[in-house]
Amino acid sequence: MDFFISPAWAQAAPGSTAGTLGTILPLVLIFVVFYFLLIRPQTKRAKEHREMVAKLAAGDEIVTNGGILGRITEVGESFVTLQVAGGVAIQVQKFQIAQLMPKGTFKGA
Repeated sequence: MDFFISPAWAQAAPGSTAGTLGTILPLVLIFVVFYFLLIRPQTKRAKEHREMVAKLAAGDEIVTNGGILGRITEVGESFVTLQVAGGVAIQVQKFQIAQLMPKGTFKGA
């Protein structure tokens, strides 16, 4: 039966550690690149957003993630009330606020 299938012989284990280092090093480098290009900037942005949301006060003008521009009239635990037009107020979750706008941006009645 050896005529059709050749026997598989075990090969000797590599004697140097350079082979192991050569296989692990690219993985470590990829992780370092991902950390500095993706993970670190994202955590920095999330921290800035948390700080911005914590500092919200009545009278601030904001834009929501949905693109609604308004002035904050009331700040609650997890919701804010926005005045979006004369006599029109909506409640929005705090974490849905995208950015704080400069004073005078909102020209509502």
